[in-house]
Amino acid sequence: MNNTTNAIATARVVSIQDSLISIESLPGSTKPLTKNEVVYILPARSDAQHPERLKAEVLRINGKIADAQVYESTVGVSVGDLVEQSAEMLSVELGPGLLGQVYDGLQNPLDKLANEFGYFLPRGVDFPALDENAQWAFTPIVQTGSVLSAGSVIGTVPERGFIHKIMVPFDVQGKVTVTWIQEGTVTVNEAVAKIKLASGKERVLTLKQRWPVRKALPQNLIKQNVAERLYPHEPLITHLRLIDSLFPIAKGGMGCIPGPFGAGKTVLQNLISRNSDVDIVIVVACGERAGEVVETITEFPKLKDVNGKTLMDRTVIICNTSSMPVAAREASIYTGITLGEYYRQMGLNTLIIADSTSRWAQAMRETSGRLEEIPGEEAFPAYLDSAIKGIYERAGVIKTADQSIGSLTMIGTVSPAGGNFEEPVTQSTLGTVKNFLGLSADRAYKRFYPAVDPLLSWSRYLEQLQPWFTEHLSESWVKNVQDLMELLRKGDDILQMIQVTGEEGITTEDFVIYQQALFFDMVYLQQDAFDAVDVAVPLERQQASLTKIVELVNTPYQFADKDAVRDYFTQLTGFYKNLNYSPSHSNEYADYNDKIEQLRHSVMVSA
Repeated sequence: MNNTTNAIATARVVSIQDSLISIESLPGSTKPLTKNEVVYILPARSDAQHPERLKAEVLRINGKIADAQVYESTVGVSVGDLVEQSAEMLSVELGPGLLGQVYDGLQNPLDKLANEFGYFLPRGVDFPALDENAQWAFTPIVQTGSVLSAGSVIGTVPERGFIHKIMVPFDVQGKVTVTWIQEGTVTVNEAVAKIKLASGKERVLTLKQRWPVRKALPQNLIKQNVAERLYPHEPLITHLRLIDSLFPIAKGGMGCIPGPFGAGKTVLQNLISRNSDVDIVIVVACGERAGEVVETITEFPKLKDVNGKTLMDRTVIICNTSSMPVAAREASIYTGITLGEYYRQMGLNTLIIADSTSRWAQAMRETSGRLEEIPGEEAFPAYLDSAIKGIYERAGVIKTADQSIGSLTMIGTVSPAGGNFEEPVTQSTLGTVKNFLGLSADRAYKRFYPAVDPLLSWSRYLEQLQPWFTEHLSESWVKNVQDLMELLRKGDDILQMIQVTGEEGITTEDFVIYQQALFFDMVYLQQDAFDAVDVAVPLERQQASLTKIVELVNTPYQFADKDAVRDYFTQLTGFYKNLNYSPSHSNEYADYNDKIEQLRHSVMVSA
């Protein structure tokens, strides 16, 4: 724990408004206050033996006065309290030891805080984000005299089944030369190499480095020609049929999951994080209820990912619940994204789940109100749209200096009040992302899972990824998906007619179309999250299932009346659901396949 400092106070508090304080430089100080600088408030009333240092971030400079948001409670802070300047932006530690950790929005390890202080966390404590006692086996891959640049890999350490690349710090400018490097078992604070900077100065490298969370890491590297942004060209396989087939998300892409309370956002995001074919998962619990976050924290260590490994071995959780400081909630998404960019720079595929961006925007609205900024729609700040674009656009695919390909996919959940998708946060998000999975309270009430409304949702990645689908699945894949989506729309139109006129008011042919759409919805768009087979469906099985459904839908039927239509599709749905629960290549799977074929031939038009 680090709650002491040798720094000298250079400013003082001049006003306080909840978590927003105004500060000014002390007379004779030569250290100017700068925007986004981290400062520490030193309450005079704190315990002399355990002095508090409350972390804050400068938001605005107004002449000699700076406004800063404090990331903790300001109870006991008084006008005249001294302020220390850190001369750095809000930053996170990057290095081995991140995986499996649960942090707060400022990257304090919550387990260590709980072990030290119990369930009620005190103010003004600052723990190292990385375990300073853990030993790591460092293996260099460069030699003395090697010429490198920011982001170049100097060596590796093994971490939870991954090869963690140790890189030249991202803030290094120009070319550097390795003057010393050594193999061995070290802590994150011990030197492993020395480099000579372009200025001629020497710099010691350890296993860790720091990076400001509000600066997109790849942009700095692109300017130095050591990272290249690529076009997303392959899908993120979630093993959820509705997403992978109808509304795919590209690796390195952007998606959102808006929906009302109780529509299944948390369950859906947990299954996506558990079963997606990515290397690293970062869950940002941003302003959600503590109960939901506790469930995530307690369940993840017990679960296996899609490869059968412990889920926490590839997961980092950033936890800032609704009961924690609002200001830190606003910072938590930036913390999660920066960690994701770090792993992407290693050439790994990273997924960020932000739950929820609505709570993040509400925190931003609260801060903006205290700053007395001109409000936009529903009192959100006028820069809401650009702020949302700023976080999502940090996703993407890059080629690193060692020619590795890494991706960062971001999926944000949105919690619009009353399920109103017209509110500002949802609308700004929809204008940014290329994948929209709209959850429906009506479908959730009917126990449909996932409760994604297929007639409301969309993905611009379906056609963008068509070359990949054509190469890896079939040339007709996208066309089949589009035809089935049209079937759903026709079925919904007929359903609206049935609700007005009854079944007697439509033809048998229209009733068949309605039943086909309902069949497709029930057996393909719905999955059983509690069934060992159906919970995660490989893409090959999805392809076989979709091809089978297209064949069933295109079969020329011959029915005596609507009761016969209903009976047929009721039986077909039952057989197909059991087929979904049967392991591939099993006798049970083959048996249900045969039953479906026999049933289909029983109603086919005679040749």
